[in-house]
Amino acid sequence: MRKLTVLVDMDDTIEMLGAAWCEYLNARHGTNVAHEDLNKWEVAKIFPSIDRNDVYAPLLEDEFWEWVKPMDGAAETLQKIISDGHTVYIVTTSDYRSLKVKMDKVLFRYFPFIHWSNVIITSNKQMVRGDILIDDGLHNLVGGEYEKVLMTAPHNKDFSEEEHYGIRRVNNWDEAYNVVCEIAQEGR
Repeated sequence: MRKLTVLVDMDDTIEMLGAAWCEYLNARHGTNVAHEDLNKWEVAKIFPSIDRNDVYAPLLEDEFWEWVKPMDGAAETLQKIISDGHTVYIVTTSDYRSLKVKMDKVLFRYFPFIHWSNVIITSNKQMVRGDILIDDGLHNLVGGEYEKVLMTAPHNKDFSEEEHYGIRRVNNWDEAYNVVCEIAQEGR
């Protein structure tokens, strides 16, 4: 089995940013939007009754990051991938103004085995080298020189061109682990 460098997105891939965002905005503004309703990348369009600035404001509030919880199975699976001998890097596009609180309250809290030396902050994931990228954002997968693994999320569930772009879709971390194992075996 080949040892891989596995790049893993943070938001809506290892943690439930979208679900927390909906809950937070609903609590603050009296709206009733379900996580499954986030079928567009542009979250402000899902909350038309809320001013655009107010929709994005929580991302810069320390308190908000307390609401973000890990995705089921993500921590255990990442630990398994690491114990299989692969290297894992968290690759995220995060606003510098919320970076420290986001890392402390989410990443290092729920994934204490990940250290700063395995975190890459970038606005262009295609520039990062690795064997695999697991991400919920299609724009991060298309054009990258890595195996592309799409984590299903409400905003990408209608995408149906995986084969055209060489993308493998997974619905949970058990499936993601199986894909990592398949790719490791392919390189033999």
